[in-house]
Amino acid sequence: MRIVFMGTPTFAVNSLEQLTQAGHEIIAVITQPDRPKGRGKKLSPPPVKEKALELGLKVLQPEKVKDSIFIEKLQQLNPQVIVVVAFGQILPKAILDLPEYGCINVHASLLPRYRGPAPIHWAIINGETESGVTTMLMDEGLDTGDMLLKARVLIDQNMTTGELHDRLAILGGQVLVETLEKLEKNLLKPEPQNHELATYAPLLTKEHEKIDWKKSAVSVHNLVRGMNPWPGAYTFIEDRRIKIKETRLKDKLDLQGQPGEVLAITSEGLWVQTGDKPLLITKVQPSGKNEMSVNDFVNGYRIKPGQIFGELNG
Repeated sequence: MRIVFMGTPTFAVNSLEQLTQAGHEIIAVITQPDRPKGRGKKLSPPPVKEKALELGLKVLQPEKVKDSIFIEKLQQLNPQVIVVVAFGQILPKAILDLPEYGCINVHASLLPRYRGPAPIHWAIINGETESGVTTMLMDEGLDTGDMLLKARVLIDQNMTTGELHDRLAILGGQVLVETLEKLEKNLLKPEPQNHELATYAPLLTKEHEKIDWKKSAVSVHNLVRGMNPWPGAYTFIEDRRIKIKETRLKDKLDLQGQPGEVLAITSEGLWVQTGDKPLLITKVQPSGKNEMSVNDFVNGYRIKPGQIFGELNG
């Protein structure tokens, strides 16, 4: 098929690769403009642009897809289908109605659950035991279009957002290729979403990232893995801001204290009291430092039982 591909982050790269490997004609790749990145604020291309150039594909980077000049360019390209994977802009009706087969979106959840920009993070944070990808025919709503195909993956209790992201990126490309194949052969029957079952996965804020030690050990554990590798769940100890990068749920420690209190330091890691039971911390990242083991953290920062994780005290 003659495809215009619209995508921006790493999640979309696998879909682009699999479309080219399946023999589709990618007539243009649309992605977000290069943005300043890092301490030097040097302009950096989106991952999809880097992959598209590597594949020798034409790249367009409009500031706004609603711009009439850009829409005219799309019309001239005359795609049979527009594929959208984590693009980052809402498409106007003029684009949605343009291709013969419509605009097909790959969304990283089992719709209608977790509509919105951060479905992978929230599935982990909320302790879901399964997730997946859904392809859908896009409409003017936010992830509200008719569903085409779904595929599921199981989530174990220690899977991180990064690990689920990578699995869904590969799965998304596979389901996309299958969707286009069946769509072209008229083998798909679009299924309307049940809007009463819809949930929303909003963008993350600093408040979402902060650990509340009064919550259960499971809730804190889910937040930590849901914020791993980015942006990181954080807390304070005295005047130090610390990201907690890895925790484990274990029932070996027979100690109690107030929420956030360091109860013990063992060969396994750092035990901290939560709202219901101790939680084992195994990896941390102090502000301005690289990720480190708890042993290095304890030795370098002189952490002792009785100290309190929580609000800034210093």
